[in-house]
Amino acid sequence: MKQKLNLITLGVSDLQKSLEFYEKGLGWKKSSASQESVAFFQLNGLVLSLFSRDSLAEDAHVNSEGKGFSGITIAYNAASEKEVDEVIEKVRSLGAKILKTPQKVFWGGYSSYFADPDGHIFEVAHNPFFPLNEKGEVVLPD
Repeated sequence: MKQKLNLITLGVSDLQKSLEFYEKGLGWKKSSASQESVAFFQLNGLVLSLFSRDSLAEDAHVNSEGKGFSGITIAYNAASEKEVDEVIEKVRSLGAKILKTPQKVFWGGYSSYFADPDGHIFEVAHNPFFPLNEKGEVVLPD
């Protein structure tokens, strides 16, 4: 298996409610590849997909029931601490639950966490040790 990821799919309870959050609220542009039951968003070299939680669980042959921490977070690396604050204020205004307010953190950066309408956890962080290129992508050292 090559060292890469191409697509992250979030199982959502209400696709239309999630589209209001991501598309109308955050201003993300849905791809024309989207269909009635699934939405795709191009994110730099990665695709975020929104799909029914029950249908996603059925496709993976697992139970869709479950609450609490899933053991995964999705991160948005910001160019500055100011951008972290701006993103958190934006998602707060959209009704996202703020799990951790923006703050300086032990590893030397500035970080915050929020949960989207389905409880998917997003970190919004400025990491001065992970520079961003002109496309806004993290560039790690070799």
